[in-house]
Amino acid sequence: MAINRKLNLPELLRKKSFFLLGPRSTGKSTLIRKQLGDTTFIVDLLDGQTFLRLSADPSLLEEISAEPVRAGKIITIDEIQKAPALLDQVHRMIESQRARFLLTGSSARKLRTGAANLLAGRAWEAQLFPLTWDEITGGGKEKFDLDRYLRFGGLPQVWLGAEPAEELSAYVHTYLQEEIQAEGIVRKLPQFSRFLKVAGLTNTGLLNFSKIASDTGAPASTVREYYSILTDTLLGFMLEPWQESKKRKAIQTAKFYFFDTGVTHTLCGTKVIDRNSNLWGESFEHFVGMELRAWVSYQRITTPLRFWRATGGQEVDFLVDDTLAVEVKASSKVGRADLKGLRAIKEEGVFKHLVCVSMDRLDRHSDGISCLHWSTFLERLWAGEFR
Repeated sequence: MAINRKLNLPELLRKKSFFLLGPRSTGKSTLIRKQLGDTTFIVDLLDGQTFLRLSADPSLLEEISAEPVRAGKIITIDEIQKAPALLDQVHRMIESQRARFLLTGSSARKLRTGAANLLAGRAWEAQLFPLTWDEITGGGKEKFDLDRYLRFGGLPQVWLGAEPAEELSAYVHTYLQEEIQAEGIVRKLPQFSRFLKVAGLTNTGLLNFSKIASDTGAPASTVREYYSILTDTLLGFMLEPWQESKKRKAIQTAKFYFFDTGVTHTLCGTKVIDRNSNLWGESFEHFVGMELRAWVSYQRITTPLRFWRATGGQEVDFLVDDTLAVEVKASSKVGRADLKGLRAIKEEGVFKHLVCVSMDRLDRHSDGISCLHWSTFLERLWAGEFR
């Protein structure tokens, strides 16, 4: 199955050097090989000998890449977080030789929490996410199995694999062993493993650190640090509340979403998702959120994805800049009561597009609010109709 990714590396790299960040197995290496081919020179820090030599003497980077730089090639350093000291050399080569770099990483923790040289704007940041609806379908809706995606997610090796549950189990084990234990990020791996399950069970909900700490058996301060680890290792993201509303007071509590539905269910031990369960509805919301997050990033929209909930209970699941407000409903028949959050936020006069995304196949528009079947919404989203 041929899949064309939305992220266009040659176009990005014509403008600037880039950090390309993304969780393990989202397809960064495949994307580089497919889109850059022989126009890049790859320095693979997962190769033990290369890693040891460059860690001991970062100046070797200039020596081994001298000819590719002269030939106008892009220098790709794979898994840059393993040797952050190389960034000083990268900085110097950008300045003195106008070299262009693509710096990939599956964790931003060492880059953001250490003393790493982040190149002071000389390299921008792009992210790669699991496969999106548009990448999988190529515009052909019949190719997409929503139930499969909600259960197993969109990691390429999982979506394309014959044994998705086995792939996900191995993925989670690799994350714990290589990203967490091997890097010494946490001292108590069993406690962190318990936290991962609790975090998966509370995925998409408002964060309550005290309750999660109680369920995990760890102090609230440790739970906060654990969430920071998930964010830094790109396994999830905080969805911050929109607090600029003038008509109604907004809550200030954030939500947390894992980066992939399949990884979430694997952490929780989920085997089956019943179509009529709350879990299916939460997974459906998670899926739409993943699509919006990828779309925001690939469109180079700098304002982060947010949500809104008023203290009076009105809520809208996802907000993009001042352009798009999206409420997600798993219902096959959307009624007036399902639109109360969108009607409330409409009074703010901020958002250009107000959309309720659901399983309802009757697409319609009334009083400034569009009610769209999820596939219609995604088709229009990726076609650029909500900019």
